[in-house]
Amino acid sequence: MLVFKRLVAWAMSACAIAGSGGPALAGLGQPSPWQFGFQQSASPVMDNIVSFHDFLLYIITGIAGFVLLLLVIVMVRFNAKTNPAPSRTTHNTWLEVAWTIIPIAVLLVIAVPSFKLLFFQLIPPPADLTVKATGKQWYWSYTYPDSKFEFDSLMLKANELKADQPRLLAVDNEMVVPVNKNVHVLATGADVIHSFAVPSFGIKIDAVPGRINETWFKATREGIYYGQCSELCGKDHAFMPIAVRVVSEQAFASWVEEAKKKYALGEASPISIAAAH
Repeated sequence: MLVFKRLVAWAMSACAIAGSGGPALAGLGQPSPWQFGFQQSASPVMDNIVSFHDFLLYIITGIAGFVLLLLVIVMVRFNAKTNPAPSRTTHNTWLEVAWTIIPIAVLLVIAVPSFKLLFFQLIPPPADLTVKATGKQWYWSYTYPDSKFEFDSLMLKANELKADQPRLLAVDNEMVVPVNKNVHVLATGADVIHSFAVPSFGIKIDAVPGRINETWFKATREGIYYGQCSELCGKDHAFMPIAVRVVSEQAFASWVEEAKKKYALGEASPISIAAAH
């Protein structure tokens, strides 16, 4: 009885939160309390991922409903009470053709938009900006090879947070990019395998030592977008967040000039050379 009461209370709380509209909805750039679904999209890739997800949801719902209908029919018409003399049918050609052709057709319908999305994700357009993200135990380093500077990005501790900064996601130095520009991200690891992931951009790519993987995004709105390392990489895996600040072109140009002075690399730096390739 106590368990039942707790379940009822939980269901009522969940309904109240969902009905209130605010907290239950996914946030932009970061997770929200009682979030349901993806974070809000802020890139063309994530727009396509959301559309494909919704498209699949309709197909899955139809299949689940059809299977449920078949189960109900079987339970009602073919139970021992209503059907005491069971059928001994062992073969039906048209039925076997149907359950072979229909799943193939469904898979083809799913495959076409699936492959289109994969090509869109994995074939980057011409880059307006290139950033190399290096995963380390346990923080990220960002290199801007065109401007020849690099900096580390470490998670802020609880006593370092400002009022509007989220716990376990805010960092001391954010990766900064301009809005509405194609940003190529070159991901690699310095020690073990990490994974560079930012949900609102729809990107997730492994950062493997000795190898450079590539992904891209075009942020369509200014703001700060958070992600995390998404590959178990050691004891502090949960404490190496990703923060991307999207700003206007003018603000980005000003930031680059300041960053060149603050984080400048030597001309012959092996990091800048590797990032350029």
